[in-house]
Amino acid sequence: MSRRLLSRHDIGFRLGTGLVALSLVLLVVFIGLELARQSQLSIAKFGLSFWVNDVWDPVSGEFGARPFIWGTLYSSILALALATPIALGIAIYLSELCPARLRQPLTFLTELLAAIPSIVYGLWGIFVLVPAVRALQTSMPDALRALPIFYGPPLGVGMLAAVLILAVMIIPFTSSVAREVLRAVPVAQREAAYALGATQWEAIRAALFYGRTGIIGAIMLGFGRALGETMAVTMVIGNNPQISLSLFAPQYTMAAVLANEFTEAADELYLDALIEVGLVLFVITLIVNVASRLLIWRMNRTVTARKPAPIVAAPVGDAA
Repeated sequence: MSRRLLSRHDIGFRLGTGLVALSLVLLVVFIGLELARQSQLSIAKFGLSFWVNDVWDPVSGEFGARPFIWGTLYSSILALALATPIALGIAIYLSELCPARLRQPLTFLTELLAAIPSIVYGLWGIFVLVPAVRALQTSMPDALRALPIFYGPPLGVGMLAAVLILAVMIIPFTSSVAREVLRAVPVAQREAAYALGATQWEAIRAALFYGRTGIIGAIMLGFGRALGETMAVTMVIGNNPQISLSLFAPQYTMAAVLANEFTEAADELYLDALIEVGLVLFVITLIVNVASRLLIWRMNRTVTARKPAPIVAAPVGDAA
C-alpha cells in the first residue's frame, strides 16, 4: 500500500513539474505569436525587407530595422569582447587566488554592481563616461580620427560610450556565474593536477577546462543581458538610426528605439513597425540562446567522443 501511494506521489510530482516546464515553453510561444499578431500591418507591408531596409522615416511611412539590428549586435559583441576577460579574471581571482578574509567583501561588491538600476548606470554614463570618451576622441591624432573606426563628431555620446557601459553592466553577471562554476569544480581535479607536477596556473587551467560548459553559459548570459539593455544604452548611444563602424558615431539599438518612440507612435503603421522591432529582438535573442545551447551540446559531445573506451580485464579462467 505504501509503495502504491509513493508511486502516486511520484507520478503527481513528475506531472506537476512537467506542466511547469511546459508552461514556460508555451509562454515563449505565446509571446512570439502575440508580437507577430500585433505587428501584422508592418509585416504585410514590408515583409522580409523590414530586416534589411536602412530607412526609418515615420513621416513618410518607411520603416526598416537594419540600423537597430546593427547597433544592437555591434554594441553587444564589443561589450562582450571587452567584459569577458575581465569577468573571468574576477571569477578566477575570487575562487582560486583571493585571501579568505577578502573573498566575501569582494564577492559582495561584485554582486552589488548587478543590483544597480539601469537608470543609475545611464546617469553615470552621461556625467562620467561621455566626457571621458569626448576627451579621448579629441586627444587622438588626426590621422587616427580619420580612420573609419574612429571617425565622428566629438560629442562623447556614441557607440563607444554604449559599449563601455554595457561592459560594466554585464561583468557582474558573467563573473558571478563563472565563479560559482569554478567553485563547483571538484577539488580532486586540482589535486590531480598538482600530483602530476602542475603549477598553480596549470591547475587553474585544468579547472577552467573542467567547467568550460558552465563558463560558456555564463558568457552567453552576459551576452543576453547586453542584447536587451535599454535605459543606460539609450542615454549614451546618441540614438541616430545610421549604420557605421565608427566607435564615436551616434547609433541606435532595438531596445532604445522602443523606449524612445513607442509613446510617440502617431498612427497604426508606426506602432506596428515598433512592435515588429520588438519581434525582431525576440527572434534574435532566441537565435542566440539556441546557438549557445548547440555550442555547449557540441562541446560535450566532442569530449564524450574523445574519452577512451574502458579496459575490461578478462576473467582469470580465460587467460590462457
